[in-house]
Amino acid sequence: MLQTGSVSFLEAGPERLVRASRTSLIATLLIALAVSGCVRTPVLPNATVAPGGGDLDSLAYNITPNLAGPVAYSYATNDGPYRLDAGDKLRVVVFGQEGLTNTYAVSAGGAITMPLIGAVMARGLSPPELAAVITARLKKGYLREPYVAVEVDSYRPFFILGEVTAPGQYPFVPNMTVESAVAIAGGFSPRAFRTTVTITRTDANGASRVSVPMGTLLRPGDTVQVSERWF
Repeated sequence: MLQTGSVSFLEAGPERLVRASRTSLIATLLIALAVSGCVRTPVLPNATVAPGGGDLDSLAYNITPNLAGPVAYSYATNDGPYRLDAGDKLRVVVFGQEGLTNTYAVSAGGAITMPLIGAVMARGLSPPELAAVITARLKKGYLREPYVAVEVDSYRPFFILGEVTAPGQYPFVPNMTVESAVAIAGGFSPRAFRTTVTITRTDANGASRVSVPMGTLLRPGDTVQVSERWF
């Protein structure tokens, strides 16, 4: 029997193997914890994690991802009823009066011109409000009890500029999103930034300009600006 000091090799062997196994297991656990600590990305209080895995475009444009997925929404939640403006075409129906019932275009000055009552300012009014104005004008010496209905026959166009295949002016379609507007304009150019666009919108409060995601609903007369990406 081999001897090592006063303890035989066979007697010491199993104990040494157990110790070695324990040491190896502890070392493996420590290494795993160290690796997981290195891989984990620390999130500081009030920190914003860069979207898309920290790609350069997202970092450059400071884009926050929509983790819930694509959702169509309007950037102004209090848009209210549709307001008429130049470029809209309206179907005005005066019941029982074929000479007054017709399609009228809102002029650059914001008015429509009808027989008998002449120019009627439409800019800034909703279709029901314009119907009320026309009714009041017709009551002044023209018709005793006029009944007027106004609806939008076709909306004023929207504009899309920048990094798309065919920038320009296009007819507006209800429930149109930024994504569908880009498709109408032939899609993105190779250098387009494809996460957000800038919309310019004019309403009663003046012009507003804001960066929005692709699922945003457009409104007639909006101008969409597709930027060039940096990287």
